Amino acid sequence: MTNYIPTIGIEVHVELKTKTKIFSNSKNGYGQMANSLTNVVDLGYPGTLPTLNEEVINLAIRAATVLNCKIRKQMHFDRKNYFYPDNPKNYQITQARTPIGYDGYVEINVGGTPKKIYIEEMHIEEDTCKSAHRGDKTLLDFNRAGVPLIEIVTKPCISSGEEAKAYLEKLRETLFYSDISDCKIEEGSMRADANVSIREKEEEPFRTKVEIKNIGSISNVGLSIEKEIERQKKLYENHETFKEQTRRFDDKLQDTVLMRVKETGNDYRYFPEPDIPFVVITDEMIEHAKEKIPMLPDERRKVYGEKGLLEANANKLIQNRSLSDFFNTLLEENIDFKIASNILLGDVSAYLNKEEKSITDTTLTKERFIELVKTYSDGTISSKNLKEMLDSIMESDKSIKDIMQEQGIENISDDAELKQIIHNIILENQESVTDFKNGHDRALKYLMGQVMKETKGKANPRIANEILLEELK
Repeated sequence: MTNYIPTIGIEVHVELKTKTKIFSNSKNGYGQMANSLTNVVDLGYPGTLPTLNEEVINLAIRAATVLNCKIRKQMHFDRKNYFYPDNPKNYQITQARTPIGYDGYVEINVGGTPKKIYIEEMHIEEDTCKSAHRGDKTLLDFNRAGVPLIEIVTKPCISSGEEAKAYLEKLRETLFYSDISDCKIEEGSMRADANVSIREKEEEPFRTKVEIKNIGSISNVGLSIEKEIERQKKLYENHETFKEQTRRFDDKLQDTVLMRVKETGNDYRYFPEPDIPFVVITDEMIEHAKEKIPMLPDERRKVYGEKGLLEANANKLIQNRSLSDFFNTLLEENIDFKIASNILLGDVSAYLNKEEKSITDTTLTKERFIELVKTYSDGTISSKNLKEMLDSIMESDKSIKDIMQEQGIENISDDAELKQIIHNIILENQESVTDFKNGHDRALKYLMGQVMKETKGKANPRIANEILLEELK
């Protein structure tokens, strides 16, 4: 089979996290009763006029900044004219000629190879209302009509489904941490369409393009692209041609299916929106937007690495925004950051998952957590103690010392005392000592068990293990 070169571009719609919609004062919300978050502007009543939400411009400037885009200083909105039930005005307000951001990029890493995915443009537009099909009827929910969107369009520079997934994961992570959008794909606040074509040589012109819509997850974006590449390969190998078309991803079939063939190009008759003045973006507006950008994931990874965290722990922290933000409050403290991350990702995360809480819903403060980390680091409490104390740590405002006294936790903190106990155990278990010296790992576990039994669990396992190995040598 001929070795074809895939060419892929991605279009992503992201809902902005504003309190109200882009051109009306209706609440921007999700999951409410149908048509409860709407007014005459959203419904497209004749004679109504749009009023631009300033926060939409601020968030779009922030998005353009974190996506390394150039920012257009003067722009206007356009009318995109088409007739469809989800579009009550028969036009959508968008930016066709003057997108707010252009010539940007996102850096990804696939299989250890870094690559820049270039962004053609990023423009602002309003969302349409939501259609629900019931038999031969179509129901419309206008809660989504007028929700502010940014559409991010890449150049055709993506080469595989894996690269597409890496790009979308990086995009979602960046926009979420920038407080631009919640990027919940399952709720539709981030939606991706893929454009796929293949050719035999780089110098050839692009061949027929297929657009894939309605893809419900990042993993399915990768899968749908790979399926489409294979489908086009088979057609070309059989010397068949096909028309430009739109397909959708079918979850049940785990494949793409035809929606419609594009017989002619769409003529949206764009023209400048007459009811919204031109927008001028000043340097002060750009600086103000930049000031609101929190520490982004790549910077967090760098800082966490400098604090001694393993890459896996750093990534796990970043996957949980509330834990990562909590960890960031500790960065200037003098603590063992490895132990701090292990406690957060271990016992604390287990508690939060079980109770279905965020760390901000608990009584665990920065000060009490620092006390906990230091108490654990110096061997005052063991991992077993931590598990026993956890509910009190997360649900009361008592100090770690008070919780220990309340629960009668008193560990052996004298290394000399612990060393004498371990010395006696070694003398009494010479057979196990011989087994250890002959390379049997189970012997070490047995001896550690004897230490914990002798101390009634009051020895810090880490310190006891270190002394045991020292004595055995």
